[in-house]
Amino acid sequence: MIVFVLGAVLLILQPQLVPSHPATSPKAEVPSEAGQKELLRKGSLKSDFQDGAPLNGSSQRLPQTIIIGVRKGGTRALLEMLSLHPGIAAAESEVHFFDWEDHYGNGLEWYLSQMPYSFPHQLTVEKTPAYFTSSKVPERVYNMNPSIRLLLILRDPSERVLSDYTQVFYNHVQKHKPYPSIEEFLIKDGELNVEYKAINRSLYYFHMQNWLQYFPLDHIHIVDGDQLIRDPFPEIEKVERFLKLSPQINASNFYFNKTKGFYCLRDSGRDRCLHESKGRAHPQVDPKLLNKLHEYFHEPNKKFFELVGRTFDWH
Repeated sequence: MIVFVLGAVLLILQPQLVPSHPATSPKAEVPSEAGQKELLRKGSLKSDFQDGAPLNGSSQRLPQTIIIGVRKGGTRALLEMLSLHPGIAAAESEVHFFDWEDHYGNGLEWYLSQMPYSFPHQLTVEKTPAYFTSSKVPERVYNMNPSIRLLLILRDPSERVLSDYTQVFYNHVQKHKPYPSIEEFLIKDGELNVEYKAINRSLYYFHMQNWLQYFPLDHIHIVDGDQLIRDPFPEIEKVERFLKLSPQINASNFYFNKTKGFYCLRDSGRDRCLHESKGRAHPQVDPKLLNKLHEYFHEPNKKFFELVGRTFDWH
């Protein structure tokens, strides 16, 4: 607990983070239904810019791959690692097109304008972790492209709950605002508070059912987030195969940073690690309370394993 509180104090002294979602843009004109179909058919906006702007032959394309979640599952790490591949063009910010009504109302043309410029041989990738747990998103993604390939990174549901709380806690610390202890969220009337949003986000079976109503299982690749932390290269190899990318990322692109306690990336001789907000220490939680959390997720986890035809090393 001392380490957790000390981390909070140190964070107060650090500069504010840049918001993860794009800066507010003027509301784009929504194309007609015929216009949106034509935009989807073309799938790109050509670029004629040069000299510091996008190069000739590049264009903005609707994503062929979306990292749909889960929040605090390791989506940023996955995107950074995948971006090592020259065949990937990744949107830098979380676009929140399919889950935010004001963004979705702007239409596909606005969504396309949020994508990076890429070349024809590259795959455009967008990451918004909230998509997985939003009930309206699967149908919207399907309507855009029923053949799209989806990436879903998951970790132990109980650990994900603690990470979820930790992120919100530190966000309040940055704003010098008080925030209740995790016990106040996990316990209600002496029982586990199953209405806590962080717990709901870890009910993978429930949310996965929504996606499988629209997409076959072979269009959704599940990345083991716990394994990605422990040994990232084998997990990234699987993602390359799923996306039908040539094997370009190798073990030398990863090195373990003893100071940070997790793997960092090495690209063309340049080393880079995830932001300091990643890998924070979780709060100390009473073991009995943790056991209640593990017991609660036991049955949903079992159903999830049966649903996707594989198991994970979770409590």
